[in-house]
Amino acid sequence: MTGSRDPRVDAWIAALPDWQRSMSTALRELIHEADPGIDETIKRTTQPYFVLDGNVCAFLAAKDHVNLFLYDGAIVPDPAGLITAGHDNQTARTIAFRRGDPIPREPLLAMLRQIVANNRAGGWRRIKARG
Repeated sequence: MTGSRDPRVDAWIAALPDWQRSMSTALRELIHEADPGIDETIKRTTQPYFVLDGNVCAFLAAKDHVNLFLYDGAIVPDPAGLITAGHDNQTARTIAFRRGDPIPREPLLAMLRQIVANNRAGGWRRIKARG
């Protein structure tokens, strides 16, 4: 299964400052590497979302960082300590990337793949209710 790329996400990324454009492009490629079936869309008028049997993650650009929102209901383990905000959030947690930050490839891939697996198993809400 091959996911889709949305030209509106291309346009969103193209409008960013250089360093945010580079960061968002690299994150986008990693998201699709996590599962080639992930689709892109725009929700909430302008925000890029990545979906597969539910929300996987989304982008938000701020003045000094790019946020990657992980839609995992705080049940996906974070042994590398990537999460920077939303630790107690019941819907999504955030990783903020600032200019020059490295992308922690392997731990982020593992988290994204677990979110997709959870979505395929009925979503984090159903999994959390079983736990």
